[in-house]
Amino acid sequence: MTSALVDQLRADLGAAHYSVSALTGLWGREADAALRRNQRVPAQRALDALRVRLGRAESSATLAQLFVLGLPVSRADLAAALPRLGVVGAQALGLVADEAPADAPGTAAPAGAPATETGTGPGGPGTPEAAALLRPLIELRPYSFVDEHGAGSWWIASDLGELALGRALGETHVLGVGGASLTLSGLLIPARVATALDLGTGCGIQAMHAARHADRVVATDISVRALELAAFNAELNGIPNIEFRLGSLFEPVAGERFDHIISNPPFVITPRTEGVPSYEYRDGGMVGDALVEAVVRGAAEHLTPGGIAQLLGNWEYRTDQDAFSRLDHWLDSPDAPAAPAPAPALDAWIIEREVQSPALYAETWIRDGGTRPGTADFDRLYGAWLDDFEARDVSQVGFGYMLLRRPARAETALRRLERLPGALGHNPAGIGSHLAACLAAHDKTAAMDDARLARTRLTVASDVTEERHYWPGQEDPTLMTLHQGGGFGRSVSLDTALAALVGACDGDLDVGSIVSALAELLDADEGDLAAELLPSVRGLIGDGFLLPPA
Repeated sequence: MTSALVDQLRADLGAAHYSVSALTGLWGREADAALRRNQRVPAQRALDALRVRLGRAESSATLAQLFVLGLPVSRADLAAALPRLGVVGAQALGLVADEAPADAPGTAAPAGAPATETGTGPGGPGTPEAAALLRPLIELRPYSFVDEHGAGSWWIASDLGELALGRALGETHVLGVGGASLTLSGLLIPARVATALDLGTGCGIQAMHAARHADRVVATDISVRALELAAFNAELNGIPNIEFRLGSLFEPVAGERFDHIISNPPFVITPRTEGVPSYEYRDGGMVGDALVEAVVRGAAEHLTPGGIAQLLGNWEYRTDQDAFSRLDHWLDSPDAPAAPAPAPALDAWIIEREVQSPALYAETWIRDGGTRPGTADFDRLYGAWLDDFEARDVSQVGFGYMLLRRPARAETALRRLERLPGALGHNPAGIGSHLAACLAAHDKTAAMDDARLARTRLTVASDVTEERHYWPGQEDPTLMTLHQGGGFGRSVSLDTALAALVGACDGDLDVGSIVSALAELLDADEGDLAAELLPSVRGLIGDGFLLPPA
């Protein structure tokens, strides 16, 4: 790889308008949806029709056919799509290789290629060189996003997927941007920091996102191939502030601390049984959920005071133990065995989003590796997964988000483990800013006693609505609920006093004055009413329903 070739590729991709919106324009939303189901026929048919309609290959269509659909293209078409880089440059970068001749057994012309070409000259249309086919060696997909720093778009290289390979993935496969990647990038707290660590970088997508808010990013992985692709992606997209290091877990950063640790670790629980594939991108090589435990326990030693770690994870429910009890234990003793002294217990906000049975979990991840249901291999792997769960008394597997913090102040300690399986609220730029605001609100209220909280003037967040239900003919509501439009889309039930307090929070009166007025109105003891309402007020502030002064 040379910088000059990468520069040429970047210029060609930009000139071809090789973007997410352009590809959707080429084949439409239904074909997009089919591709997410690993079906390329609708997209392929759309590209065929476009070529017939134009009477030529369109550059973005050529690139999409090659690098997204995984289908071969002619040398002439690729040369036209990448005029600066050229075919030789694309081969030098490891993007493409020669396909077997079109008349060889088991090969076919690329979709939409005309039956005959016209033209003369070396390598021009009609020559053997032009008619020769090139196949992709990697996926190279456009990627777009919106975060707190604004809209952005990149090109992301990864290994060929099941669609292009026509078979199950290899164990050293480097995954592109998948659902878990999108989930984690949307969770990232966007606060400006000096240093960030992407633990298990894969194709580098989280490190690239972190580079938008960190002065310096270190990205690690156990896979040389992953680091090569991640470094390529950073260079292709002009991101200079990422350093790549080879090694397992925290070994490459021994003795270093970071303001922000990000990890989409290989958390999938896979049987450690002979004959069961172990994929580097998803399987950490440890039994059960021990890999996630190792990341949690190692985080405290590598965070600066007040530093935050964010990761995704799976955790096991054992027949005789709730998963949250196990997570509490990880958090209370996070020191690694080699640590010279115990690390402080971590602050934690853990949100479980989904729980699966062993059977459903096994089916999900066996299919993810490309093994098809109804085959002997699928049944063999299914049995191995169920045997493993049964041997360790695993009754369910949870999935969710983990936000860990090295405590900076004892009075703001946070330990919150909750289950939120419903849909999130509307968060166009991701939920990271909401998480940051909730942490800040928690810290502010945790440092307040009740007297100070009572002197605080609050306002209702702009995304909050109130819903009331009435029996026909009745003046008083039978059910009142606050709904959050953004964030986690929470709903909170209200009684008469709390509904009235929230309704009066317009920034003019402090909480104590509102409680005093309500006590008189409801003919209640003011002290008793304050004791009842102030804990609820703290909760509403912590969840983003009520906003303290800036």
